[in-house]
Amino acid sequence: MTALHVHNTMTRRKEKFEPLDPAHVKMYVCGPTVYDDAHIGNARPVVVFDVLARLLRRLYPKVTYARNITDIDDKIIVRAAERGVHIDTVTADTIANYHADMAALGALPPDMEPRCTRSIPGMLAMIETLVDKGHAYAAEGHVLFAVASYADYGKLSGRSRDEQIAGARVEVAPFKRDPADFVLWKPSTPDQPGWDSKWGRGRPGWHIECSAMAKDVLGITIDIHGGGLDLTFPHHENEIAQSQCAHGGVQFSKYWMHNGFLVVNGEKMSKSLGNFFTVRDLRARAPGEAIRLLLLKTHYRAPLDFTDEGLRQAKLNLDRWYRLLQISDALLDSSQKEADRLNPMDVPPDILRALCDDLNTSEAIARIGEFIVDKGYRHHRDGNLTELRMAADELRSAAAMLGLLQVNPEAWFKQTLNATGIPSRNSFGSSTIGNTKPLEVHMEEYEIDTAIAARLAARKAKNFAEADRIRDDLKAKGIVLEDGPKGTSWKRDG
Repeated sequence: MTALHVHNTMTRRKEKFEPLDPAHVKMYVCGPTVYDDAHIGNARPVVVFDVLARLLRRLYPKVTYARNITDIDDKIIVRAAERGVHIDTVTADTIANYHADMAALGALPPDMEPRCTRSIPGMLAMIETLVDKGHAYAAEGHVLFAVASYADYGKLSGRSRDEQIAGARVEVAPFKRDPADFVLWKPSTPDQPGWDSKWGRGRPGWHIECSAMAKDVLGITIDIHGGGLDLTFPHHENEIAQSQCAHGGVQFSKYWMHNGFLVVNGEKMSKSLGNFFTVRDLRARAPGEAIRLLLLKTHYRAPLDFTDEGLRQAKLNLDRWYRLLQISDALLDSSQKEADRLNPMDVPPDILRALCDDLNTSEAIARIGEFIVDKGYRHHRDGNLTELRMAADELRSAAAMLGLLQVNPEAWFKQTLNATGIPSRNSFGSSTIGNTKPLEVHMEEYEIDTAIAARLAARKAKNFAEADRIRDDLKAKGIVLEDGPKGTSWKRDG
């Protein structure tokens, strides 16, 4: 079996993945705070760790993947007040949109999706344990974690004491013993959501939520904890401190994995710059699979520049991949197609090796294009239908590991986005966004091959009039067909 290696943020090196229990791998990824629709930066970790979950399931007999929902937070309280609705209305609407957006990107639902509001008892129990062990203290209705009580604080992020205080994003309140101490529990006013506790009616701080939820659904120690690079400090640093202090120093997570930042046209996303896009915005202009492919073309740990041209190219890549499947399917009868669906081919070794090398999706995608798709079109031009079928099988299996090519080719090409959906060059961040020009499509090789496949199918059905029509149509577009013993080849006229 190909060994999986991952980059561990804690050790700052790539390591061989050795699960705590090879019979059951456990992974926890920080999910959304549901006060607004997910933007494209929020989508990157969802897609990245969805691929990792698919890979783990290919390598191990059982995988439990948990991704939480933060449905109690000050931002949610503010948004509910702005809208003049109950907080439950904000969270229900946002969760529904989030699920729809992530499904459109081809992300499978996690095995477990704990919610903060349903996990309060576990949070209160963990906070009480921390207080009893001297790692937390109560002050003016708050309970705070005493950072100085945990000697390894800062190990994950590598931040010095001064950097910790500067980057902690915590309020320096007069009741704190140390400026770096952070809130585990805070008081709620009568008009704010709250739960009864021994420290008064209140609500949890952000960091304790993930520690408690991870423990509730996966246990004290997990194999992989993932999230965006921005969560390394203070969120994940604080999770480690809370969890390991509450459980007598027992390791919280064996491996820590973080995806890199996402920018748009080389700039940080910002509503003021006009380059802030939600997944919902982009779904209106491009297929979810095209967005997913663009997110996976860059290695997950590298910065990703999300551009309109990149999205256009991702859509064209998928057009070419789907076209190969369409050509192959056109040459098979229905019984052969059904047999393929019931007996999918195993993952091509080159693809598996790339993904096992620290989830190198960029390498896997390059190999799909160079060694599977190009090979498939070459076999078609040479009239080698058996090899064409094998290439199509490889393509389906390889793409499935990446969560791609998940719809029927005919359904893909029926999308009206072919003509109007993809943004024109330099439209991201411009005033013309939403009024995009049609995608200009010239006759690519895969389109010529598709026409040749349709002509072959017509000839097999003895519909010679249709076969002649296709040949004449190609000739009018400057493509000359030549039939020979090895099949049909083509050349451009002039």
